[in-house]
Amino acid sequence: MESPFFNGEPKSKAATFHGRLRLQEYMFSSAASTPPGGVAAGAPTTAATPSLQSPSPVPLRRSPRKATPLGLVPSPNRVTKQRTAGAGRTTKPVASTPESQTPPPPTSSVLSPKPECPDSDSADLALVPATTAAPVRDAAKPKRKRKAAGYAPPSTYAHLPPLTDILAPGLLILFVGLNPGLRTAALGHAYAHPSNLFWKLLHSSGITPRLCAPTEDRDLPHLYGLGNTNIVARPSRNGAELSKAEMDEGVDVLEAKVRGCRPEVVCIVGKGIWESIWRVRRGRGIRKAEFRYGWQDEGENMGVVVKGEEDGGDDASNKAWAGAKVFVATSTSGLAATLRPAEKEKIWRELGEWCERRRAEMKMDAL
Repeated sequence: MESPFFNGEPKSKAATFHGRLRLQEYMFSSAASTPPGGVAAGAPTTAATPSLQSPSPVPLRRSPRKATPLGLVPSPNRVTKQRTAGAGRTTKPVASTPESQTPPPPTSSVLSPKPECPDSDSADLALVPATTAAPVRDAAKPKRKRKAAGYAPPSTYAHLPPLTDILAPGLLILFVGLNPGLRTAALGHAYAHPSNLFWKLLHSSGITPRLCAPTEDRDLPHLYGLGNTNIVARPSRNGAELSKAEMDEGVDVLEAKVRGCRPEVVCIVGKGIWESIWRVRRGRGIRKAEFRYGWQDEGENMGVVVKGEEDGGDDASNKAWAGAKVFVATSTSGLAATLRPAEKEKIWRELGEWCERRRAEMKMDAL
């Protein structure tokens, strides 16, 4: 038997594609050798002959994921599933090799989360470099300072009507406010702004047995023996738009109103009103140690009619009178935030307790 390993050196046969498999018919041929619409030379003439594509000259190389402080960065050769537009099936695109990829454009150092594919088997979200530049924050702008409210002449709100005083003889309490606000003047009812706590404090302190509405202000005298007036009649946005001169001028007018209706108590609704009364009576401002909320001394009564100074008429308002006791309460304006709500309720509750006792006494006297 003849063998290539006998007789000295081995004998090798030349490689050939001729055989039963006819492998030469499946060899790659360039496009130039294939005529348009024709068949390449040496190709089989049967229609059932399959055509095979040559494999990629460079095999795919999958490198392991690299761990970064912000998460795992996927390999550029990673094959991911993508949903084709207009079709309900997924395809696997062939990933290109690193040699065939074009260098990506420079990106910022900001990392954004990679969107998750709908059909992806992995629930992990990898972080990849974002292609958009990070927004640059503007330099901190200086805060715009709010202009302090200053004096506003009466002509500023001359289009608003004045608020009507609610007065009646023999009132239990006469409330004295600073001046009507814009909403109060527009609606024509006392303390009509929703942020004002006047009506809530009347109810919580016990001065009124129920919560009243601003539209009931004219019914207060015959319902609960309460009245209302202001030291300055004209409306304004806030107290800063009033001058000290017109506040001081309102003190004498207020004294005359108190002498006319002779209430048992005058409730000053706000510290600034009592400061004006003190300044007119003594010719100087009140000191910090001299001010206190609540009941004032008997010498501070308002509307006093001294014996011998009566007008001589038979009217009860012309007779000598010791005046109305003064109670200084907190401001009920929503702009007044010096005291906490609990502190305001405590001060108003002191007046409410007196009011409840006085009504009980009046009820016993009527029996």
